[in-house]
Amino acid sequence: MNKLDKESVIGISALLVHAANIDETYSSHEKDLVKNFIKSYLKNDDENEILKKAEEIENNSNQLLNYTNIIKKNSMDLKKDIIEHLWKVIISDNTVDQYESNLMRRVCGLIYFPDKECAEIKLKLLNDKL
Repeated sequence: MNKLDKESVIGISALLVHAANIDETYSSHEKDLVKNFIKSYLKNDDENEILKKAEEIENNSNQLLNYTNIIKKNSMDLKKDIIEHLWKVIISDNTVDQYESNLMRRVCGLIYFPDKECAEIKLKLLNDKL
């Protein structure tokens, strides 16, 4: 697994927070999913503090997709992991609306991640929930 620096993790976490907020419901379960992402990359940092920074960035930024540049430069494994985290956040409320689907299409396009693989990850996660 690629290592991400703290700034990258904060930026990608902001993207996860954005995905959580698209349906205008930001649940504690979604917060926990973002914290799990943070913990998976930054073992020794305070995930609550990083989540707070990510939420601030998400609140103040209409340039969120800039964070896709961080992801784009990384390996396919890392991209896959991030796409998986994004889907976990999106499907955590058991619905996927058009805005969430649209976000995933845009992110995949910007990070050069294959749509087919994105759809497979989504299906796998949905099946795991059943």
